[in-house]
Amino acid sequence: MIFRNSKIFISKKYTNFQGLGRFSSQKYDPTINLFGREYPTDEWTNINQSIQNKLQRNLLHQRYHPLNHLANKIKHFFYKTYINRNGNPLFTIFDNFNPVVSVEQNFDSLLTPKDHVSRSKKDCFYVNKDYLLRAHTTAHDNELIRSGLNCFLTFGDVYRRDEIDSKHYPVFHQCDGVRLFDKNELFKDERLEMDIFEKNVSNLIRTFEKQKNYTLDASKIVEYDLKNTLTKLVQFIFGNNNKLNMKWVSANFPFTHPSWELEIEYKGNWYEVLGCGILEQDILINAGAKNHIAWAFGLGLERWAMILNDIPDIRVFWSTDDGFLSQFKYEDPTHTKIIKYKPVSVYPPCPCDISFWLPQKTDSYEYNSNDFYDLVRDVGGDLVEQVTLIDNFENKKTKKISHCYRIIYRSMERTLLQNEVNELHKKIEAKAKEQLGVQIR
Repeated sequence: MIFRNSKIFISKKYTNFQGLGRFSSQKYDPTINLFGREYPTDEWTNINQSIQNKLQRNLLHQRYHPLNHLANKIKHFFYKTYINRNGNPLFTIFDNFNPVVSVEQNFDSLLTPKDHVSRSKKDCFYVNKDYLLRAHTTAHDNELIRSGLNCFLTFGDVYRRDEIDSKHYPVFHQCDGVRLFDKNELFKDERLEMDIFEKNVSNLIRTFEKQKNYTLDASKIVEYDLKNTLTKLVQFIFGNNNKLNMKWVSANFPFTHPSWELEIEYKGNWYEVLGCGILEQDILINAGAKNHIAWAFGLGLERWAMILNDIPDIRVFWSTDDGFLSQFKYEDPTHTKIIKYKPVSVYPPCPCDISFWLPQKTDSYEYNSNDFYDLVRDVGGDLVEQVTLIDNFENKKTKKISHCYRIIYRSMERTLLQNEVNELHKKIEAKAKEQLGVQIR
């Protein structure tokens, strides 16, 4: 069964930027209403208008959307492949959790250090100091494990402040999976004298193969189950009856140890398609599952769909153009059909450069490129294809720093007029001067 929350609504309360000190903080009403709940705003609030608009799009549930097709393929695989002794699906699936989560959910429950860079306003969209738009669907793991679930998948939209190019977007979608094992589930033969937890004091060490308190046997069995599950999933999605070349690469993630990335060869190119590992024991202990061991994985749906459907630009997923959506309007009861995206038209790019002196650093504000990227997104929306820092210059006498960015304007639906682009570029210059305190060169 797929569990979904009740219908949710968004009320927007948003005004212009005002300074924290002088610049870079947005001025909001005293409260902001998201999904029917009022949240007080404070100095951490940094959700701009373009992000608020995306909260209502719900691409995962838009019928015939390529992300909807892909999510349904993944759900079908787990429903069909993993059945419990009563003939019911082993994995519970959640695909409509509220994206507003607490700092405790997004960071503390996953053992993220208090001073970790991922908590920064430069990287996340904060509602206030206590709440933010989730940076990953892993934010729900603690509550689901605590509820008593041992196998679950979570789908959802996630939000991160990032650079602007064809592969990055401040909103994207993830699938997160977790499976827990107790001793009886892991060692099905009771005659085997094996245990999840290490009893030999001399083996209570953390190595590249296992965590401190787990036995090597338990870690290896869970590793095998994890890799076997994900190998089958990737083969089902990408293989199309042709055996794929795959390779596992050791990795480092804050929530798992040991950890791996899976790479696949697809049409002559190698792609990293997911990250995974054995869930850190302290996460399980904090969620009330101290007698278990677990694996976890996470994957980006846009990345998979771009590879699978030959979609070259991540902005395409947000297009409302019928020329895009109609290409994916098909029924797929076997969940095996793959459609290759055909660009409706390739419209010409319109590049423009903007150069400015950065404001001086103060106790209350330090310029960050993500502030400029957010501003460009807010003003230009999806007419902006890419923003690249092409020059970083420091005046040796004045110690002032200058940045020059190249902004590529291109519509996915029509040819942009140069006058239209010039007006948009002037607005970005004016708002950068007003809101970020830069000096246009």
